[in-house]
Amino acid sequence: MNKKENTKENRSQDPLKLEQMKKIRDEIFNLTSSPLYAERVASGNFPVIGEGSYDAGIIFIGEAPGKNEAKTGRPFCGASGKILDELLAHVGIDRKNVYVTNVVKDRPTNNRDPKPEEIELYSPFLDRQIEIIKPRAIVTLGRFSMQYIMNRFGLTSELQSISSIHGKKFFVKEKDLFIVPLYHPAVAVYNRNMLPDLKKDFEILKDILR
Repeated sequence: MNKKENTKENRSQDPLKLEQMKKIRDEIFNLTSSPLYAERVASGNFPVIGEGSYDAGIIFIGEAPGKNEAKTGRPFCGASGKILDELLAHVGIDRKNVYVTNVVKDRPTNNRDPKPEEIELYSPFLDRQIEIIKPRAIVTLGRFSMQYIMNRFGLTSELQSISSIHGKKFFVKEKDLFIVPLYHPAVAVYNRNMLPDLKKDFEILKDILR
């Protein structure tokens, strides 16, 4: 299986970042210890490493790839991706200038929720991606990435249900980093009436990037 590297979308002037990201990609492609590896190979799918700028000011993090994502190796390329693109356009952010990825890099069977052990296995790759990019803000899309990132950056005491803290920003002083929990774009796929709420939440990003 050929490795998909979206060089048009994954851009950086820093050769060290490029090399570090390629190393992550290669390790995930060969992650035979993953319970999702055999199914990925058998189905002819791809892992979804991430897409966008390695110098991004914002990283968007979902939970895991869906069917379309696994078939193409690209994150948020289906119906949820169209909503994400609409939300980014609403606040004047070009998708090629952000980085989009997931906590779990392979598709869970039948789009089920990722298991704790899968999050534990794949999250170190995400940690490395964050360290390479050094964003100004991490935007979590959905409750699984929200829980992981807020725990990871010492915000456990602030952690509540996503319905309570979506659209709020939390500052991690030690990292000079904002964490912004948002609903997953899929909520507007299933209920279009949620789109205005998602657009309102996205407007907080304009202030962060000023």
